[in-house]
Amino acid sequence: MTAHPGESVAVTGPSGSGKSTLLSCLAGLHRPRTGSVRVCGTDIAALRPAKAAAWRLNTLGFVYQFGELLPELSALENAALPLLIAGKGRREAYGRAGRLLRELGVGKVADSPAGVLSGGERQRVAVARALSTRPPVVLADEPTGALDEHATDDVCALLFGLPVQYGCTLVVVTHNPVVAFYADRQLTLRDGTLHDATGTTGTAVAGP
Repeated sequence: MTAHPGESVAVTGPSGSGKSTLLSCLAGLHRPRTGSVRVCGTDIAALRPAKAAAWRLNTLGFVYQFGELLPELSALENAALPLLIAGKGRREAYGRAGRLLRELGVGKVADSPAGVLSGGERQRVAVARALSTRPPVVLADEPTGALDEHATDDVCALLFGLPVQYGCTLVVVTHNPVVAFYADRQLTLRDGTLHDATGTTGTAVAGP
């Protein structure tokens, strides 16, 4: 699998087929038994844990099924968190997070606790958090799995517009064919092998 800057790729497959494990390999959280995983030119399977954590912070943005926001923090605080962890000053972190929230249509809830937001709002805040460090790669694991149809359409339009707007690579794991339809390319994971729409198969996983 190869994905390029400005491209979106959707990975589908039945439950238990290994979709989330694939994302874990791309994130350097799981080491494959054979082969290599290169993201932005880095062989991440060869990184020691401390370097892998620093690499993830600066290279990847994550969007999860339920947003995984800290409910007691505001939307703004959640979006700024990766920047603060990366050592940015509060003014820069909150300034950048606030701009992202406004760009993603949730600026009005910036001061609201994440725990009171709707599902669609939480996912938009999660996307802002994922983009806050300006990562070249965004990974999304079932990002619409907990949303209704209307919110799913909104979040899909937002997510799959990211490569065009920000130039990042987007890899989305989903069981929903409607979500996969938004992607530039669709891959299906079956029996440990990725199949693309043309029927080509391959087991190698590589980044942009």
